[in-house]
Amino acid sequence: MAIKKRKAGGRPSVTKKKKWLRKIVIGGLLLALSLYALCAVCVLALRWIDPPTTAVQMERRVSAILKGRPYHKHYDPVPLRRISPNLQHAVVAAEDGRFRTHHGFDWIEMQKVLEQDIQRHKLGRGGSTITQQLVKNLFLTTERSLVRKGVEFTLVPMVEALLTKDRILELYLNVIEWGPGIYGAQAASEYYYHVPASELNREQAARLAAIIPSPLKRKPAQMNEYSQEILDRMAKTGW
Repeated sequence: MAIKKRKAGGRPSVTKKKKWLRKIVIGGLLLALSLYALCAVCVLALRWIDPPTTAVQMERRVSAILKGRPYHKHYDPVPLRRISPNLQHAVVAAEDGRFRTHHGFDWIEMQKVLEQDIQRHKLGRGGSTITQQLVKNLFLTTERSLVRKGVEFTLVPMVEALLTKDRILELYLNVIEWGPGIYGAQAASEYYYHVPASELNREQAARLAAIIPSPLKRKPAQMNEYSQEILDRMAKTGW
């Protein structure tokens, strides 16, 4: 009885390709899970430990090195009790009015932003919450992309589950940019107003909150209209 020979490049090679593809997919999933687990450990540690640096801070340093520019970092984390309530209220009023009531995502604000983008036929402001911005600063970069947004959406629920609202706000106020190389409320208040963060008055706080969306370009002294809008929001909230 004659035995049929398999043609070269037939089924065995196809099966081999499928096996390699399966290994690549499984390897990718294991890598993603490992990174996610590492992030979970880091977030858990943030309940007690202030981060020595962040992804955005490292991004700025690398960018300065590549461009041959000097880089001086001012970063001095302080407890929430040492940050003026004026600044706490101003930042929440400016960046995330429903911070205390949502679970990481402000779907109401996101819907408003989407409707505005559709009307203008272009992408505008992101409508990110304080928790989303904290995740971006800690683990991601300032580059806008769908991949970054996807990773951000997976990490936000973790941060909300493992940290209290006060701790999220404390970390946020301590790590975000307030100018070239200026990170956190303490460094910002000392740089712009020569006072500790605990002594900021309402107007100073509103002006600092006003530069958060574009900290490398805006200056507190120039934020007359927007700072007044923030003060109005604070007043309406009872702050």
